[in-house]
Amino acid sequence: MQRLKALTTGSLPTFIDAGSNFASHAIVEDNLIKQLTSAGRRVVFMGDDTWKDLFPGAFSKAFFFPSFNVRDLDTVDNGILEHLYPTMDSGEWDVLIAHFLGVDHCGHKHGPHHPEMAKKLSQMDQVIQGLVEHLENDTLLVVAGDHGMTMNGDHGGDSELEVSAALFLYSPTALFPSTPPEEPEVIPQVSLVPTLALLLGLPIPFGNIGEVMAEVFSGGEDSQPLSSALAQASALHLNAQQVSRFLHTYSAATENLQAKKLHQLQKLFSKASADYQWLLQRPKGAEATLPTVIAELQQFLRGARAMCIESWARFSLVRMAGGAALLAVACFICLMASQWAISPGFPFCPLLIPVAWGLVGATVYAVLLGTIELKLDLVLLGAVAAVSSFLPFLWKAWAGWESKRPLATLFPIPGPVLLFLLIRLAVFFSDSFVVAEARATPFLLGSFVLLLVVQLHWEGQLLPPKLLTMPRFGTSATTNSPRHNGAYALRLGVGLLLCTRLAGLFHRCPEETPVCNSSPWLSPLASMVGGRAKNLWYGACVAALVALLAAVRLWLRRYGNLKSPEPPMLFVRWGLPLMALGTAAYWALASGADEVPPRLQALVSGASVVLPRAVVGLAASGLVLLLWKPVTVLVKAGAGAPRTRTVLTPFSGPPTSQADLDYVVPQIYRHMQEEFRGRLERTRSQGPLTVAAYQLGSVYSAAVVTALTLLAFPLLLLHAERISLVFLLLFVQSFLLLHLLAAGIPVTTSGPFTVPWQAVSAWALMATQTFYSTGHQPVFPAIHWHAAFVGFPEGHGSCTWLPALLVGANTFASHLLFAVGCPLLLLWPFLCESQGLRKRQQPPGNEAEARVRPEEEEEPLMEMRLRDAPHHFYAALLQLGLKYLFILGVQILACALAASILRRHLMVWKVFAPKFIFEAVGFIVSSVGLLLGIALVMRVDGAVSSWFRQLFLAQQR
Repeated sequence: MQRLKALTTGSLPTFIDAGSNFASHAIVEDNLIKQLTSAGRRVVFMGDDTWKDLFPGAFSKAFFFPSFNVRDLDTVDNGILEHLYPTMDSGEWDVLIAHFLGVDHCGHKHGPHHPEMAKKLSQMDQVIQGLVEHLENDTLLVVAGDHGMTMNGDHGGDSELEVSAALFLYSPTALFPSTPPEEPEVIPQVSLVPTLALLLGLPIPFGNIGEVMAEVFSGGEDSQPLSSALAQASALHLNAQQVSRFLHTYSAATENLQAKKLHQLQKLFSKASADYQWLLQRPKGAEATLPTVIAELQQFLRGARAMCIESWARFSLVRMAGGAALLAVACFICLMASQWAISPGFPFCPLLIPVAWGLVGATVYAVLLGTIELKLDLVLLGAVAAVSSFLPFLWKAWAGWESKRPLATLFPIPGPVLLFLLIRLAVFFSDSFVVAEARATPFLLGSFVLLLVVQLHWEGQLLPPKLLTMPRFGTSATTNSPRHNGAYALRLGVGLLLCTRLAGLFHRCPEETPVCNSSPWLSPLASMVGGRAKNLWYGACVAALVALLAAVRLWLRRYGNLKSPEPPMLFVRWGLPLMALGTAAYWALASGADEVPPRLQALVSGASVVLPRAVVGLAASGLVLLLWKPVTVLVKAGAGAPRTRTVLTPFSGPPTSQADLDYVVPQIYRHMQEEFRGRLERTRSQGPLTVAAYQLGSVYSAAVVTALTLLAFPLLLLHAERISLVFLLLFVQSFLLLHLLAAGIPVTTSGPFTVPWQAVSAWALMATQTFYSTGHQPVFPAIHWHAAFVGFPEGHGSCTWLPALLVGANTFASHLLFAVGCPLLLLWPFLCESQGLRKRQQPPGNEAEARVRPEEEEEPLMEMRLRDAPHHFYAALLQLGLKYLFILGVQILACALAASILRRHLMVWKVFAPKFIFEAVGFIVSSVGLLLGIALVMRVDGAVSSWFRQLFLAQQR
């Protein structure tokens, strides 16, 4: 959209205009189309329907065709060709605009070097040749590209390949006095606007800052040199008058233009205008003076354009500092709140004083501005409030420094993690490192994995039991022997490094590294030429899909949750295979759409719409079922007591409070094997009611893993087929990392529970690594626009939020999945508790009874240990979320500081600003995903509490 705006108004599109590609609004500035309609010219348009939104009702006749489906190479072009030559022959037009899209779409779909591109270019050659043959002597043909494309077929950046486009002018009547030079001249795109306006006898659009192409006004081969030069000077003078009026009006309305440069340009224009008027009065002496006048006018026009470019990129340093202060204080509050989360008085006592200080500071600032009658800026008001709330922490830190107390109480991050975090944040200040982040992130993740293995060994977590003499980290009493040996942790580390290396094979090279070659596996299967290779890759993608589904089912079966009769597990058994089948079928149709026989086109088109929507609908249904019945356990109830199982005897009375209920639940679980479902009915026999419940120890993790799987399938549909291999690696890599992290986290019974900073940092780093492994880059040309058409091959009509949502889900899929799965960092150590049965300890004094009756066995509590201290469980979830938000928040802070400090850097709009935008949007997506993940765990916890409450009521009947 922004390029069309430049081609019709002559003004410069801003950085934020890129957002209008999703929702194009009518151009309100003065433009060529408006001038043509005001002059009564008949303007006929055909092609890209974006023009309909930009210039509503401006055309005397129009043939619009849907433009947003980049997979469609022919609809727009064939529609234009159907009406082009009949319209030309009819003569019912003064200006005819035809906007072809086949070459652009072919670049997005196949790239510039695909055989389909050669076909489209040959078609355009034939179109131009046909137009030339139909032209009359008084007609001008203008062939222009609004943008170029990279080697991958994308555009939107500022590389030379993207901003360079051809401009071809032809008329049967000669335009130039001599043969054009062999090396074509490079001119700004906005210069086409004043040129066309003067050629058509129209006023130049008011906001134009382009320079007219003077050579076009030379008068042809038969013109005399003096008359040609005078015609060029006249065109330049009209152009300069228009730009001077614009600068005068703009400078009077705003103060953005630099006064000194504006004054110099005004003097230059006054001199050039006076010289031009002198030439008109004395034409005989004009031959020697004309070149000087032309040079002065061109100098003025180019200086005005340069001044506008520089002035429109000015920054408000005060507001930038205020925004950075807000981010910094928010990150610090997350850090401190994560430390306070396990304190008894949280959140009221620790946060009350900072909030009060913030309110006082904001009030004082507002009163001060009102006194001196200055405008209130909400950003600065928030920054003052944030800095004021920060004062108590500074005072506490100063007091600790004076009393020589360690500041570790204020900054609880371990040294190695802090070092890794500082290294990661420092790279955001270097454009080279930001460009190379896709390679640096796997290196940091691999280094982190090695650090975790070394730390486990150093802390004695991997030593044989007889060598363990030190208590485990985080506990004050003597603990049990390590659960794993060194070979186990080493295998996990090697597996993680291998998965990281394999995921790195799916990489997309930034345009700043021309020597790099992007992975060919990121392109869709439809772009492949060889049929046999395409079939092999399709088989590999389907195999990855089946492996992912089988891995999830095997994991649920290992912990027994798959045996549950609850609706979510029924959906896992039957719904997930249907989702996998629908995904595989859609891939088959998408990869072979160009090879479908004509009689099956309608069927394939319908299936391409139905299948993705069906998969998304099934995923949504599964999530609804999971929220409805999140407790996935198998329950067996009987009338008699089994000989080897504990009898759950009737309760002596209901608990008197919610606290009694929370604390008695783990005691009940110690006499059960798994959770039961439904209502408990009184049996007909007179014996006590016995309950055997299974899979209660993994009930939280099962819900989170199921939710992640249900989210993964729709997100996978939005990517190219071969990204399914990356999703499989993602799940395997996450599984290995969770096991490695769990090996170093002690399982405590009474709390408090906590997740180390090492685990949170590694999890956030893996999310970034997956972002790059799925073929993304934090730049706009690398956005996968094709995701907007999955399930909507014909486009979205006037709807703009849905394609934006689909593209956003494709771009930030890794952020969403890792944020939703973040609670697994807390749950997994309890899940990894020994699966072997342990001998149940006998109460003192019952040794004789123990010798008489068979030895009873007890299943490990696993995640039910978290319910032994519910307030510690909830505090641990809150602490985990705050830690994760802190890690993401400091990344945004570093990007914001880099973009502000380096605001005059050559790469600010190419590297630093897009990186900041991507990090900010990723933070929002991660925050929503984290909230959903924690809400799911809390929903499961509430369902577990409700289940136990039903048990108590049933026992009292």
